[in-house]
Amino acid sequence: QVQLVESGGGLVQAGGSLRLSCAASGRTFRSYFIHWFRQAPGKEREFVSRISWTGGSTYYADSVKGRFTISRDNAKNTVYLQMNSLKPEDTAVYHCATACRFTSPGVANCDDWGQGTQVTVSS
Repeated sequence: QVQLVESGGGLVQAGGSLRLSCAASGRTFRSYFIHWFRQAPGKEREFVSRISWTGGSTYYADSVKGRFTISRDNAKNTVYLQMNSLKPEDTAVYHCATACRFTSPGVANCDDWGQGTQVTVSS
């Protein structure tokens, strides 16, 4: 079992920045990737980014490419999501997750989810 705890969300104006953290504990070594997803009210959960624990390879959704940066600190079992140039459409609850299997683009079934952290971007 893996426990994931997100933090760092908050209220920010458009164009501002936030840095989210995802602290992992438990059997993190079992999962090659760790992911960020987000879900806005009334919308389906959306894939944001992922990173591999070993090589640090990254991947981003087109909607955040060039604005968000995912990184990790293996010693701390922590993953970060640096969010720059935030837009109102980035408003959502952000979750980190591991052991994900994608059933379709942007849609995944993951074994472990964090509780989420709210990001609100105002105009």
